[in-house]
Amino acid sequence: MRRTAIVALLVSLTVPSAEAAEREPEARVWVTTPDRTELLSERPRVTFGTAQSAHPTIVVDPDRSYQAIDGFGASITDSSAELLMGLTDRAETMRKLFDPATGIGVSFLRQPVGSSDFTAAKEHYTYDDVPAGQTDFELKHFSVRHDEAKILPLLREAKRLNPKLKVMATPWSPPAWMKTNDSLVGGQLKDDPAIYDAYARYLVKFVQAYTRAGVPIDFLSVQNEPQNRKPDAYPGTDMPVAAQLRVIEKLGPKLRIASPRTKILGFDHNWATHPNDGTAEADYPYQILRSPVSKWIAGTAYHCYYGNPSAQTALHNAFPDKGIWFTECSGSKGATDPPAKVFSDTLRWHARNVVIGTTRNWARSAVNWNIALDSTGGPHNGGCGTCTGLVTVHPDGSVTTDAEYYTIGHLAKFVKPGARRIASTSFGTTGWNGQIMDVAFRNPDGSTALVVHNQHDDPRTFAVNVGDRTFEHTLPGGALATFTWTAKFRNKLDFVPLTGATATDPALVDDDGSTRWSSGAAQVPGQHVQVDLGRREEFRRVAVDSGGNLGDYARNWELSVSNDGTNWRSLETGTSTGQLTNIDVRRTSARFLRITTTGAASNWWSIADIRLYE
Repeated sequence: MRRTAIVALLVSLTVPSAEAAEREPEARVWVTTPDRTELLSERPRVTFGTAQSAHPTIVVDPDRSYQAIDGFGASITDSSAELLMGLTDRAETMRKLFDPATGIGVSFLRQPVGSSDFTAAKEHYTYDDVPAGQTDFELKHFSVRHDEAKILPLLREAKRLNPKLKVMATPWSPPAWMKTNDSLVGGQLKDDPAIYDAYARYLVKFVQAYTRAGVPIDFLSVQNEPQNRKPDAYPGTDMPVAAQLRVIEKLGPKLRIASPRTKILGFDHNWATHPNDGTAEADYPYQILRSPVSKWIAGTAYHCYYGNPSAQTALHNAFPDKGIWFTECSGSKGATDPPAKVFSDTLRWHARNVVIGTTRNWARSAVNWNIALDSTGGPHNGGCGTCTGLVTVHPDGSVTTDAEYYTIGHLAKFVKPGARRIASTSFGTTGWNGQIMDVAFRNPDGSTALVVHNQHDDPRTFAVNVGDRTFEHTLPGGALATFTWTAKFRNKLDFVPLTGATATDPALVDDDGSTRWSSGAAQVPGQHVQVDLGRREEFRRVAVDSGGNLGDYARNWELSVSNDGTNWRSLETGTSTGQLTNIDVRRTSARFLRITTTGAASNWWSIADIRLYE
């Protein structure tokens, strides 16, 4: 081949054609539906255009970023390991779980330190069990030999398939000789400085043993569900705040020397105190982070079994320099529930509360419980008899994927460790209000992933706006979707935080699309809302977002401004044709805003948010 021909070929491969250069950017989309007709199925790509949509519009703002992401996944419990190691085609199932290219790329595992309720063995165990009445303060009997047969080989294989996988460790119980009842089930740590020190050394030895075995520990909590005072025939420990603080006080300095990479997480229990926990300390995580030992703690961990994810934001607001990890939530099935109902109900609840609810409330991880269970929800030794996993192993050795495989997959496959959550308007609530809800992330490579859930039973059409580009899409009822794009959209205007602003209704200025002000009546001229910014602000755009209630936008409006709340001047008038109205003005400085309807319509007038841009 002549040199000129080679140059021409290289140019054709590296320089985009005129047609490619003019092509509008696209987003890829994968969908899972409650009826299983689509299971992480890729749909045709959608194209970003310049036309504004009349539908509820998710506004993604890459310039506003929040928490970093560590990963998404589950736990290879003793039960899961037993099932996975018994598979004839284990390699394929492991690829389906951990390979980021051919599977869902599970990127976070929370591993029990010793036995939990999901233990295949007949007897529960720790790594330093001695005969009743004996002690082992020197930890001479410490050994992770139990895990060498099945758990550790699977963990090493998982890390080979996904090198970015992070591992958290959590004990369900210290060795029985350290406890007040000499049992792994129930009881407390003995209130003895020597016991606290021994337990801290026990945990350090575990971290060191796993590291030597090729599974470094990234995160460690000192007790699973420390407020669970009555575990149902499985390992558990009532660990009041004072006891946890004493353990961490001993553990922190030792762990920093032995394994600097390992971060300590406090609490590791529900969003709210469960009634079965009796007189448990409702402000447990707050007490932990207020204490002097908080210097050893990276943050706190939460579970899903009581309360709601907003507890995470409340804690973040109180301690913004500490991280939050969501570390356990199991799907569940009733004895007579048909599989279709279990899948549909689990998909919807986990989409709202785990996939979107935890991450929009500052979680750096979203983790389910068992990664694999059998068709009876086992094997288990006490505890949960109705739990479900990411996959089910059947008696004939076949493996099927459960709803949690897809809820975690919609995150783990597309949102990489090191990603950051970015701003996106969302109209749904974790408790269910029938709206579209979402969460967005920017990956380390600059790509964007947007996860969207349609809470309603009926199909819903919505728009996605980034910068000056928008696309529309329709999701079936209950469906979960992930959109990804690599295009870099430039925002010409910067968001103006409305910190300290007050308004006719707090929902107008709370930067939360799931709350709204509504007229409660048909639109008539003269209805108005007012915002006091608290000080003069400069802006070039006022975005009036009517949220998810289709049609509840002002047909005709006037925007007025004032510096004293008494003397007003009209800044702009116009008409709206959809849920999101961007009012662009010359650069203006004002303290007060007023938006007034100047026309009539049978719809109510609703506003989910008013946003300013400069």
